[in-house]
Amino acid sequence: MSSDDLFWTNPDRIEKDGHIGPVDATQLPRFAGPATFARLPRIDEVEHTDVALMGVPFDTGVSYRSGARFGPTHVRESSRLMRPYHPVLDTDPFGVQQVADAGDVGVNPYDVEEAMGTVERAASALTARGSRIVTIGGDHTIALPLLRNAHRHHGRVALIHFDAHLDTWDTYFGQPYTHGTPFRRAFEEGLIDTEAVMHVGTRGPLYGKKDLDDDASFGFSHITCEGIMRRGVDDVVEQIRTVLGGRPTYLSIDIDVLDPAHAPGTGTPEAGGMTSRELLAVLRGLRGVHLVGADVVEVSPAYDHAELTGIAAAHVVYDLIALMGLSTEGGTR
Repeated sequence: MSSDDLFWTNPDRIEKDGHIGPVDATQLPRFAGPATFARLPRIDEVEHTDVALMGVPFDTGVSYRSGARFGPTHVRESSRLMRPYHPVLDTDPFGVQQVADAGDVGVNPYDVEEAMGTVERAASALTARGSRIVTIGGDHTIALPLLRNAHRHHGRVALIHFDAHLDTWDTYFGQPYTHGTPFRRAFEEGLIDTEAVMHVGTRGPLYGKKDLDDDASFGFSHITCEGIMRRGVDDVVEQIRTVLGGRPTYLSIDIDVLDPAHAPGTGTPEAGGMTSRELLAVLRGLRGVHLVGADVVEVSPAYDHAELTGIAAAHVVYDLIALMGLSTEGGTR
């Protein structure tokens, strides 16, 4: 028997409406087979992509714990248990659109600005072939080149930023490009719609009240973790949807928006965060928004255990893909 006859070299994939989906788990165990996100096809195995998963193994912009460069691999490994049908949103994210894993961007780990340029070019190449992009980081520095790409194609985008931190500081040690500065730079470059920018899940101590004053001057509103606890998910979703309207929207999700009990594997953990259930419920409440791109960042597997952080991040990525399958310009599909 030749190697071409071995079933694991060309495993059966689930196909629906002309879209090639994950490996069939009834034919090949989930702990075997390709190491792509949710065992989806690689981008070179399909003729077109509606949604591309792009990994960015970069963490040169971190200010505390390093290790997010290993995040994309960890999240992919944690995604092996993903199944095709999403019962809450009543959709098959891999059947209503062609989703593929574009692999990792080969970024320079020693030069932040060069790395950002590489990320922007990679994102632009995927967008040029008709793909929306869900990016797995990597640290939050990468949100800036991703927003630059989104702006090039959609103009100023609405931004919903899930994070324990503001990420609108100016510099660290005199450096303007770090994981704590991307959204100040995005404001300065005119990439975001200042009438529709919001932080969700912020908490923890700041350097001073000026941090909040500066942030407000960039147009950001806040839904803190304290607010989520007191108001509830439905009220939070309603406020976000009101802010967004029908605008093209980018979602940026730092996994440290979750409490360390749910996501210990991250670089700058803060107590008192969202639960995984709350975050997923808020995301699912955004069905029908005009979602043009998203990222999930700051997964640092060296600090993870039992794949808590990786599994949470994988489910967030899965829900983002589902939202893209249910979103159209101007409303719900």
